[in-house]
Amino acid sequence: MSVSVSAATFNTVLNGFFEDNSFVSGAEASSADAEVFKALSGAPDAAVFPHLARWYKHIASKGDAINSLKAAEAPKAAEAPAAEEDDDDMDLFGSDDEVDEEAEKLKQERLEAYRAKKAAKGPGPAAKSMITFDIKPWEADTDMAELEKLVKTIEMDGLTWAQKGTLIPVAFGVKKLQINATVEDAKVSTDDLADKIVEFEDYVQSVDIAAFMKL
Repeated sequence: MSVSVSAATFNTVLNGFFEDNSFVSGAEASSADAEVFKALSGAPDAAVFPHLARWYKHIASKGDAINSLKAAEAPKAAEAPAAEEDDDDMDLFGSDDEVDEEAEKLKQERLEAYRAKKAAKGPGPAAKSMITFDIKPWEADTDMAELEKLVKTIEMDGLTWAQKGTLIPVAFGVKKLQINATVEDAKVSTDDLADKIVEFEDYVQSVDIAAFMKL
């Protein structure tokens, strides 16, 4: 079974990955980086995907050498310490506890370092969406310019209207207003916004969401 994702979702995932990683696998560019590079349709927007853009620019700088990148080498296993000749000196008891304590201590140190790093970065950018509304009037002679002005009077924290809407013919001379709004998901409810548009009942017959896209 194959699963496909949108380019925006793919870029978002990669941007999060490259926030803490320099390459797809290993400590240097490899064939895995070449595969991901070729899967992208072009250079990502540095303002939206800064970490992905940094990686993309580095890989792109290799030019034709991208095609000759080798697979990342697996990390070498640490050599086992030489066995002690005198088995009587081996500590058969308590060693597991010492190892567990060291591992737990290291785990806590890394966890604290991760939390400190996240705290220093602060909250990430607010999640946003773009909504396309189809607003239908009652009659063909409805003043659509006035309707658009009224819609744009709706103000909410996290709401930004497009500069201009579009009139689209429906039937019998009636035209609907199609207009985009960008909203911060945590602040603006799509249903609440639609309800506010319908409140202009002298002009608005119905409101539909023609498109909804995460940014």
